[in-house]
Amino acid sequence: MSYQLPSSLLPHHDGSELYVSNSAPKVGDKVVLRVRVPHSYTFAKSFVRLYHDGEPRSFELTLEKKGQTESWWSVKVKIENLSTQYRFVFVDVEKYEWLNASGFYDHDVHSNNDFQIVAIPAYPAWIRSSVFYQIFPDRFAKSTAKRPIPEWAIPREWNELPSIGSKATGTELFGGDLAGVEEHLDYVTELGVNGIYFTPFFPARSNHRYDASSFTEVDPVLGGDKAMFKLVSAAKKRKIRLLGDLTSNHCGAGHPWLAKAQRDKKSKERAYFYWDKSVKHGYVGWWGLASLPKLNFHSKALRKEMYEGKKSIVKQWLSPKYGMAGWRIDVGNMTGRLGADDMHDEVMHGIRKAMDQVKPDAWLVAENGDFVASDLNGFGWHGAMNYQGFMRPVWNWVNLNTTIGGGFQGLPFSMPKINGKQLVASMSSFNGSIPWRSLVASMVLLDSHDTARMRTVVLGDKGLHLTAMTLLLTYPGVPSIFAGDEIGLEGSSGEDSRRTINWEDQSSWDTAFLSEIKKLVAIRKKHDAFINGGLRWVLVEDDCLAFLRESKKETVLVFISRGKVKTSIDLTKHGYVVKESLYGISGTGSTISVKADKPTQGVWVLESSQKLSG
Repeated sequence: MSYQLPSSLLPHHDGSELYVSNSAPKVGDKVVLRVRVPHSYTFAKSFVRLYHDGEPRSFELTLEKKGQTESWWSVKVKIENLSTQYRFVFVDVEKYEWLNASGFYDHDVHSNNDFQIVAIPAYPAWIRSSVFYQIFPDRFAKSTAKRPIPEWAIPREWNELPSIGSKATGTELFGGDLAGVEEHLDYVTELGVNGIYFTPFFPARSNHRYDASSFTEVDPVLGGDKAMFKLVSAAKKRKIRLLGDLTSNHCGAGHPWLAKAQRDKKSKERAYFYWDKSVKHGYVGWWGLASLPKLNFHSKALRKEMYEGKKSIVKQWLSPKYGMAGWRIDVGNMTGRLGADDMHDEVMHGIRKAMDQVKPDAWLVAENGDFVASDLNGFGWHGAMNYQGFMRPVWNWVNLNTTIGGGFQGLPFSMPKINGKQLVASMSSFNGSIPWRSLVASMVLLDSHDTARMRTVVLGDKGLHLTAMTLLLTYPGVPSIFAGDEIGLEGSSGEDSRRTINWEDQSSWDTAFLSEIKKLVAIRKKHDAFINGGLRWVLVEDDCLAFLRESKKETVLVFISRGKVKTSIDLTKHGYVVKESLYGISGTGSTISVKADKPTQGVWVLESSQKLSG
């Protein structure tokens, strides 16, 4: 076979602390790169190949330490450039095999999937131990406060279902507000999450608020700035960080910028937009929508308003007064792009620079429907919402609902059913296209306000939903739980998924499932292996998977299955024995056997059974 799936029985390297001595060096620093090689794999020599100023250089690895089952090989290299691409080659008689970030190859491959080190300051350290909770403000919780009802809104009762496929979509107002969120922060704390990602809270002409009529204030319908200040203060006391949602790609048709631009062709605001006489409204709307005028960042004045100026929108909300911990950038892949006009990189880097100036530890994560590797090279967004490299393959693996089509997934057909090998191959392909630091700074999610809910994807199968949740909360990246998933809310589409939470009558809640999610969240936050560990696959079968998360302090094994399963994991091959069972199946000794008729999960702390010398 020309390509082999990542495996613990092959040489392994990733960007985590066990294998890279410094993942955020300065140019001129020396970095130690390590490779773990099982004794079952034979070779005569090994080298690292890296690029200095675009030219390949090779350096031989030397034996660092040796155990009963594996050896560690290393090499110290000098970082000459801001971005360093590298891979390893193992040579023997009439054979050479490459190890890059996507896998193992017995033929020459291009450099697009090489490992990468980026010589700029690291992403915010706090995200490594964070679990986020996504809240759609109109649907989470409603306070008793009387709020104005805008002229565009269709008022709805709290526990009604959203209308699907009607003219009312986007204009139904259920009345959730920030005071309602504040009243339920204890619930958020009890769930164990320590971050909240809000979809937009700016004034708009819709319930989703992606059509902002202002970027400088909180929607009065949500309680205005005063409610936000109270919420920020209450969240801070509970050590909960808040992430805002910014539409740098467009504003709303109700924004004063557009009104002035239409009224005065000589105004600076005129240059904020793209104009098109061939359409009725006279300007370019995102996806042709008149409600979402596309922003033109060739305008220096617009760049100053959005991110360059001292009082810019990006900076304002990150200031101590407003207290946001970072930004999620809506349709980040499309921001600054329109046909042949491409300002994307300038805008992306400009937002990053602005955030670094005012709040260096702020998190910048972008919505990328497809995983755009060039946006995640370490210099732009810290990470992306990992739809394509995580959510899509997971859906394809666990999906029981054939009525769920491609839709948001960008496919013109219903999702295919894939096996475990295809799942791991897909994930590895995407992971291999970006630096490790960008992977762990990306948001991993099972669903969102733009998709069907996982409980609907698996046709109500609680065990299968728990399998997906176990993967979400143990995989590299920043987990994000869409509010209501933890109690089994359903939804067949983006709009249908935006259902309200019934706080007064909790009889419909899946409280048993909620209890399991609390356990998994606690494990995710507590264990160093999930905070600083790498990713090494030890079992890849059609219906079950197992992987190791290994840090300097700890090793954890995770097992999941999607249905009936009978398998075993021989830990002696990897030099481990079970130290402690953390979740699901209990295990002891050096072999974990699993036999079940339904989806199954297991998480164990391991300890080394071998002595390393050297």
